[in-house]
Amino acid sequence: MGSWFEELPVGTVVRHAITRTLTETDNVLFTTLSMNPQPLHLDHDFASKTEFGRPLLNSMMTVATVVGLAVPELTLGTTVANLGFGSIEFPKPMFAGDTLHVITEVTKARLSSSRPGVGIVEFRHDGYNQHDELVCRAFRSAMMHCRPADEAE
Repeated sequence: MGSWFEELPVGTVVRHAITRTLTETDNVLFTTLSMNPQPLHLDHDFASKTEFGRPLLNSMMTVATVVGLAVPELTLGTTVANLGFGSIEFPKPMFAGDTLHVITEVTKARLSSSRPGVGIVEFRHDGYNQHDELVCRAFRSAMMHCRPADEAE
């Protein structure tokens, strides 16, 4: 189960337990499913001639995985809706075989002024590769349920 609004005050830091190694198959499936024909993700010959020397993992898959890895501890069964993203940055590339781990910090939290029983939380999700290099930073806002009255703390 995820966290209720009351369990997410500003400054809360979560080191997410689940990690994920992203593979070439993941990259090809995600890239083709999302209709992205960029040869930098799909064409080894093309990518070999770039500064990276090999295909990059699709950055949209990276951010989706970063957010997904944060779900169990934060929003699983406790969110109303994902409201949107602020800035998303990819300071280092990801390659097939890299393993993501995620640390999240709550940067903003307030009760909703228009909907009773919910709050708005902004998360900063930081995704790191196996070398502890920051590969993705995403600010995400979510509408979170408050703890139900019948739920014991």
